[in-house]
Amino acid sequence: MTLQTRALLVHLLTATGAVFAMLALLAAAQGQWSIMFLWLVVAFAVDGVDGPLARKYDVKLNAPRFDGVLLDLIIDYLTYVFIPAFALFQSDLLPGWTGWVTIFVITFASAMYFADCRMKTEDNSFMGFPGCWNMLVLVLFAVEPAVPVMLVLVAALATAMFLPIKFIHPVRTARWRALSLPVAFAWVCFAGWAAWVDFHPESWAHWGLVATSVYLVAVGAVQQIVPVRRGREQETPAE
Repeated sequence: MTLQTRALLVHLLTATGAVFAMLALLAAAQGQWSIMFLWLVVAFAVDGVDGPLARKYDVKLNAPRFDGVLLDLIIDYLTYVFIPAFALFQSDLLPGWTGWVTIFVITFASAMYFADCRMKTEDNSFMGFPGCWNMLVLVLFAVEPAVPVMLVLVAALATAMFLPIKFIHPVRTARWRALSLPVAFAWVCFAGWAAWVDFHPESWAHWGLVATSVYLVAVGAVQQIVPVRRGREQETPAE
C-alpha cells in the first residue's frame, strides 16, 4: 500500500465521524440518549486516533486534495457542539427559557471559537475552552445536577472559550502526557460505561466520569500556574 493511499484512508477515517454524528442525531431525535452518547463516544475515539495518523502519514503532502483540518472542524462542530446542544434542549434537562438560552449560547459561542485563529498554543494545547460540550452534556445526563448548577457550568465554560486559560489536548500536549493520555482513555471508557447502563444512578461510572472530566478541564490551567522544571521535566515534541 502506497503512502498516498494510506494518507487518503486517514481522510476517510476522519469522514466516518460524520456518519457517527448522523447516527447520534437519529438516536437523539427518538429520545434514545444512551445510544446517542455511545455513537458520540465512538466519534470521540475516532477523533483521538485520526490526528496522530494524519501526522504520521503527512496527509497535507500525500493527500492534498482534501483539507483534513477543515474536515475535522466540520465533524467536531457536529459531534462536540451541535448534537450535544440539541440533546440538552430536547431532553428537558433545562426546561423552558433555560433550554433556549443554553442552546443559543453554546452554538453561537462555539461557532466563533472554531473560527478563532488563536485557538492553538505553542505547546499544542487550546487557548480557551475548546468547545467540548459533548463531555459536559454527558456528565450532566449522568449526574443530573440542579438547573442553576447546569446554567452556571454552561455560562462559565462559554466564557472560558475566550479567556487566556489553557486547555490541554490529551494527545498533542507533551507536558504530563504520560498521565493525561491514560486519563483521556479512562474518560472514554467511563463515558461508554455510563451510556451502556443507561446512566443508572448507582453506577460507579459516574464517579469516574466526573473525576476524569475535572482533570481534563483543569489540568491546563494548573500547567499555567506550575512552572516547567528544566532538566527534570523536559518537554518532548508531540507525535
